[in-house]
Amino acid sequence: MYRILIIEDDFSMAQAMKKQIEAWGSQVALVEDFQDVIPTFAAFDPHMVLIDIMLPFFNGYHWCSEIRKISGVPIVFISSASDNMNIVMAMNMGGDDFIPKPVDLDVMTAKIQAVLRRTYDMAAMVPVLEHRGAILNLNDSSLTYRGEKIDLTRNEFRILQTLLENKRKIVSRDTLMTRLWQTDSYVEENTLTVNITRLRRKLEGAGLKDFIATKVGCGYIVE
Repeated sequence: MYRILIIEDDFSMAQAMKKQIEAWGSQVALVEDFQDVIPTFAAFDPHMVLIDIMLPFFNGYHWCSEIRKISGVPIVFISSASDNMNIVMAMNMGGDDFIPKPVDLDVMTAKIQAVLRRTYDMAAMVPVLEHRGAILNLNDSSLTYRGEKIDLTRNEFRILQTLLENKRKIVSRDTLMTRLWQTDSYVEENTLTVNITRLRRKLEGAGLKDFIATKVGCGYIVE
């Protein structure tokens, strides 16, 4: 079941879209606080966002930009401002598709399903781990963020893989050391610290600040 977040201030339109999407088996949430949609986005953790351009307080371009800072989830714009300039701007801001108003609910459904297929069916063909838009490919040990590939050492890849496999859970230093150095030989504990520091530096250089958090006395977490 896919989770779809609708950011639309026309309540009747939002309800009609919600009813149509739920009829196809997806779960839908509506944003109610248009001053700050990010808490709703983070709590719902959607597979897709449908967003109007003209919204109270901040427009859809603003919220698309804010979402793109933390997630690579597909974003589809829905707007009556369907001239070429707005369509191009929506795509350049990180949108994946554009649906003009008045919305034909059947066309909307077809476009939603097409974007979901492209995003998740194709992703399922390659084993990947994703968080905040960063994609770790388990086939070739590569990390990609915003279209840029980040080179990782073998140890850096194993650290990220372990943390992402346990996303939002604390991973102890002992667990990481066992994963990195599967040997009975003694390994200096500071070696892990050095690897974590280098990995954080690479992530921050690519724009992924505070991607790995330290839980003092416990270990590390990606949250």
